[in-house]
Amino acid sequence: MNLAELGLFLRSRRARVTPAEIGLPTSPRRRVPGLRRDEVAQVAGASVDYYIELERGRGAQPSAQMLAALARALRLDDDEREHLFLLAGRPVPPAHGVSAHVPPAMLALLDRLDGTPARIITDLHETVVQNRLATALLGPVTRESFLEQWFTTPAVRAIYPEDDHPHHSKVLVSDLRAATARHAPGGAAAAMVSRLRRASEEFGALWDTGDVAVRRGEHKRIVHSELGVVDVHCQNLFSEDGRQRLQFFVAPAGSPAVEQLRLLDVIGIGQFSVPGSALPDR
Repeated sequence: MNLAELGLFLRSRRARVTPAEIGLPTSPRRRVPGLRRDEVAQVAGASVDYYIELERGRGAQPSAQMLAALARALRLDDDEREHLFLLAGRPVPPAHGVSAHVPPAMLALLDRLDGTPARIITDLHETVVQNRLATALLGPVTRESFLEQWFTTPAVRAIYPEDDHPHHSKVLVSDLRAATARHAPGGAAAAMVSRLRRASEEFGALWDTGDVAVRRGEHKRIVHSELGVVDVHCQNLFSEDGRQRLQFFVAPAGSPAVEQLRLLDVIGIGQFSVPGSALPDR
């Protein structure tokens, strides 16, 4: 671990990123060529004081989740992200999970969807990062796979009307079967399948059908505590290796969902009692 070098590296990367690149407003009166410390902290979900201490080479060793958030905020490429983790004395995370590296181009596109609920998820349905409207529509980011929770934690199904549950079960399992071909035998996908076969008879029965289908886009009815049922189109844009997808939700033209999503922007995330739960640990 070399916190002094880590601080220098963070400062050098911060200087090359503009606010517009991460979806922040710009001003002609800015005194720094890149991002300010408070802007990096805001995007990474850290306190300003904590981030300042990191740049000064002080403080506690940052967690892997915080490092992943900083890598996204600073738009680091693969080599830079690996360097960041090594300087912090942390193992470089695998290519899956909530700490997975997101290509900067995909993050840039997410930033431009600030008026649309959107998020980036893995092919195992783990949310890596999402925008404010996605949090307001779907709830905060968790570290668990939504797919795994679907079959093991009944409460998560409340996001969809009960009549739609069989459909979502089927397409989630078919999508997981497609994902297993991208993962190494005995890896994260295979381990998830084994856990779910033990935990859920419903999953086991669906898995044994052998059905396979990548979940690219579909109509969804999402239950919101204040807006009621919101009918939207859910579309996915995939990374080159297929292991991540940018997922966004749009209202059909002329439908009630147009006004519902407008109201969602006003309501924000107040319905969720999740202080800090969507933010990375230090």
